[in-house]
Amino acid sequence: MALAESSSVANAPSVLSIEIVVGWAPREVQQWHVQVPAGSSVLQALHTSGALQTRAELSEQSLAAGIWSIGIWGRREKSGHELRDQDRIELVRGLIVDPKEARRVRYKANGGRAAVEAKRKLLQKKGD
Repeated sequence: MALAESSSVANAPSVLSIEIVVGWAPREVQQWHVQVPAGSSVLQALHTSGALQTRAELSEQSLAAGIWSIGIWGRREKSGHELRDQDRIELVRGLIVDPKEARRVRYKANGGRAAVEAKRKLLQKKGD
């Protein structure tokens, strides 16, 4: 068993290729491809990429405060998470409005007309 473990360690890359993606706003995404030493954390990769220096709203403090969420391939992680080769770090803003609540507000603003019109058109097509 020890032989298998030592051979997998010997095959581990010394440099990791990492992709970093930041969603600044709806449909506004920026990405970086960086190479970091094996054993690097998410925070170290963010410093290497320069992502933390691009805009004032993204900083170590905003990450620690939970204003931004960190994910690795869509799975939530912490800034100290140790990276593996070909990881994709995703930084996303917190939601400002609950999507369900936003839909209710839009529905009320339209007086429910959009839903009624859609149902009427569907019934007309079935009747034809």
